[in-house]
Amino acid sequence: MCTDHDSRPPIAPISGAAIDAGTEIIKGAGGADLRLFVARPEQGTGAGILILPDVRGLHPFFEELASRFAERGITAIAMDYFCRTAGTGAQPEDFDYQPHLELISWDNVAGDIKASVAHLRAQPTAPRSSFATGFCMGGRLAADATTLGLGLAGAIPFYGWPIGPHRTGSPAPADLAKQIECDLLLIYGGADQGINESVRNEFDAALDKAGKKHETVVYPGAPHSFFDRKAEEFQDASTDAWNKTLAFIRKHTAGQPFAAAAGAVSSSATPKQAAEPIDPRVEMFEDLER
Repeated sequence: MCTDHDSRPPIAPISGAAIDAGTEIIKGAGGADLRLFVARPEQGTGAGILILPDVRGLHPFFEELASRFAERGITAIAMDYFCRTAGTGAQPEDFDYQPHLELISWDNVAGDIKASVAHLRAQPTAPRSSFATGFCMGGRLAADATTLGLGLAGAIPFYGWPIGPHRTGSPAPADLAKQIECDLLLIYGGADQGINESVRNEFDAALDKAGKKHETVVYPGAPHSFFDRKAEEFQDASTDAWNKTLAFIRKHTAGQPFAAAAGAVSSSATPKQAAEPIDPRVEMFEDLER
């Protein structure tokens, strides 16, 4: 498990940002009810993002993350996995996700991802460029989403397991490298006990062989699931990962005059603050807490 019920994104809110956020129920794969948390900025930047949670499904961490994106002008939708078996209500703090996880199928998840991206593009602040991000299981799914023919502009998987089988039946991104349709920003903790250097290198090699552009960022000493407000000792890594995420989205958002290069990323670099200047036209798109 990546996050606890009381985990929160390590990102300060922007005071006074105008957003509209709340739960919506749409039809997912096979006509099943699907719960989403939708966060809309008053003024969009042309970007939108689908957030794929960890194994606990849609809970407050991912709802708050959607709001943090929206405060920066990025329309955001966070998707639940368990509506077919647990209903569409918010899950309690003691929610036992394990029995529901065993009943997930890749076909349903893929269909729900497609429905969520369609809903993202139907928003009043409809994005010209759509992205996917996710954490742990959701990181794997964010990479898988780029193989579904959705025309995504990019994906940012956080510590997603990229090789081997998964109990949900989701395919290994490394096995589908040739089908990936966009650039990837891959973020890992260097001290992750499961996704070690060998695993990361295998995915990098598969992407290189397939000719897919990707940047792999590894934070030395950071564990799996370091991107958490409670992990205060890794705040520098979290801040850097957030800045790189926003820079990646800026770079890959079509038709934007500020779509400048995000800069080189080392495969194992000490976190540092981004040095690029803030364009006053797109200050919502910047991390204003830098």
